[in-house]
Amino acid sequence: MPRVAAPALSPDGRWSVVQVTRPDYDRDKQAAHLWLVATDGRTPPRQLTTARGAESGVAWSPDSRTIAFSARRDGDEAAQVYLLDIERGGEARAVTSISTGARLPVFSPDGSRIAFTSDVHPDSRNDEDSKRIAREEKELDHKVRTFESFPIRNWDRWLDNRQTRVFVQAIDAEEARDLLAGTALVSEPGYSARTTAGGSELDVAWTPDGGALVFVASTNRHRGAHDFTHNDLWQVPVEGGEPRRITGTDGHEAGDSWSSPQFSPDGRTLYAQVTPRTEHVYNATRVGIIDWPAGRERGRIEPTDGRSVLGFAVSPNNRDVFMLVDDAGHAMVYRGSHSGGEARPAFGMDQGMYNNLAMNRSGRPVLVGNFESAVNPAEVVRIDVDRGRHERLTEFAVDKAAQLDLQPLEHFWFENDQGYRVHSLLVKPANFDPSRRYPVFVMMHGGPHLMSRDYFFLRWNYHLLAGEDFVVIMTNYRGSTGFGEAFAQSIQGDPLRGPANDINQALDVAAQKYPFVDAGRACAGGASYGGHLANWLQGTTDRYHCLVSHAGLVNLESQWGTSDVAFSREANMGGAPWDLYEVWAEHNPIRLANNWKTPTLVTVGEQDFRVPLNNVLEYWTALQRMQVPGRLLVYPDENHWIMSGGNSRHFYGEVDAWLRRYLVDTD
Repeated sequence: MPRVAAPALSPDGRWSVVQVTRPDYDRDKQAAHLWLVATDGRTPPRQLTTARGAESGVAWSPDSRTIAFSARRDGDEAAQVYLLDIERGGEARAVTSISTGARLPVFSPDGSRIAFTSDVHPDSRNDEDSKRIAREEKELDHKVRTFESFPIRNWDRWLDNRQTRVFVQAIDAEEARDLLAGTALVSEPGYSARTTAGGSELDVAWTPDGGALVFVASTNRHRGAHDFTHNDLWQVPVEGGEPRRITGTDGHEAGDSWSSPQFSPDGRTLYAQVTPRTEHVYNATRVGIIDWPAGRERGRIEPTDGRSVLGFAVSPNNRDVFMLVDDAGHAMVYRGSHSGGEARPAFGMDQGMYNNLAMNRSGRPVLVGNFESAVNPAEVVRIDVDRGRHERLTEFAVDKAAQLDLQPLEHFWFENDQGYRVHSLLVKPANFDPSRRYPVFVMMHGGPHLMSRDYFFLRWNYHLLAGEDFVVIMTNYRGSTGFGEAFAQSIQGDPLRGPANDINQALDVAAQKYPFVDAGRACAGGASYGGHLANWLQGTTDRYHCLVSHAGLVNLESQWGTSDVAFSREANMGGAPWDLYEVWAEHNPIRLANNWKTPTLVTVGEQDFRVPLNNVLEYWTALQRMQVPGRLLVYPDENHWIMSGGNSRHFYGEVDAWLRRYLVDTD
């Protein structure tokens, strides 16, 4: 099934460039290339690149004639920035040659320079330093990881002694300038770029006059074992010099975390996503509004009912701000104002979700993004907010999806014991027969501060799990996003019991509402926090015939001490394990091992540092100690997720066989 990534929209709004991946179980046959998509929908998409290596991080020149991207082509020891003239065509040409690699290029306002990021040694001031340090490290007769602070790992990678920095280079020059080399900022013990899943990024944006760059960085990442950390916005001149902190100073709330800076087309306003720091672990993200060049925060745009912003785009009229917001199983387009205040849905929707919003900088507003649903893989669309609809601009996966019997999702609601309305999604199997009574797979999402959405989920695809013989039920239990900040915060101090109660209640409600649901034949499973819930259900109920636990913790205390994230877990419980032993023990699945009886399929990626292998092995040992039937799958080359084609196919086969063993073959 072709996979369509985020569209990069040209400043004039005429074109969009998108990466399309054609996966294959044979990695040598997999391909990912860039395509040019006309936003008027009149011209078929045209393939731009054909080289073997994949391209990423597409950026447009201000005149909408040239794109920059990062790629590793033949002869490159590391990824470099390439330029491709869209009007003339031809081959892309490399414009960087930095030994540490270049990614995420951004054109200056006049198009004469590019900024990009690279990971370099803290002692490096230029590329010659980086080359020398790399040679010296290669010649060492020992290999050791050394740390003096926290964190030490990120998802599936040990942190190394590299820093993410921003570089500027003229298009027609060969040498790039490291703007942060030698600054006091990068000498801070807690200096870090914004942490991503396995990496870090600076979220670079040029100032409107082209004289400086705005970026995101932290100076307190080293405090992550005993305090909350956050990112601020910084400004650094293109000639170099000490960066100036923009946020976390007068006129801004200290401790709030900022990301994704973006200037309005007229250059008078700087927008960025901001997550407030409160006593709660979870806080909904807003859009902050900063007057420029004064650098003073003027206000914030907040979606209705405390919902969280996933991304945003600023209209060329400099007034409207369109946001992507989680909302009751969908990701909807909200409209806000440059003056701040409440943002409301631009239009309603009853199917699917939008993603990766992008807007042009001049002319009539053009809003593009991806649209997908559980029955429609993601495609590029042009969104008409006034008419409340979109026009599909690509159809890379449409024909293949049409060949499958994919039933649209059904939504249902109930009220839980806290008085909250709880939302669930139901998936019918292929060749659905309303006269049949179907066994149920209760699928629990991770997070917990995420949401089961109506989208074409790859890692736990709803319809692939349902097949022809199962109904799948997914509940957005208390703690889920998309239903207001208070609902997401309601599990602080109650990390497992309350959400599990919602999940059990949803199965009862579904059985009452849908005659084809056989709640007496049900299995439950999930990954990450969904795996945690599966392990909690193991000790608190015997209603499920089997369980599936992927990357699930079984011991809160050992998870706290070995995961790459620590303090938020402590804050969620109200204190450290040794200060609140009874609280930690009460919510700890391993303490309920005497109650374990339910057969469990246990799976884990050996390179997972978010839920480290020790927790899964502890669970497996306790299952064996209690003589509970089970099956353990350890994928040596996988991390928190099962990503490779062959392993994914094997995983789905194992889950299907497990469900059949306990829900079908017992008939």
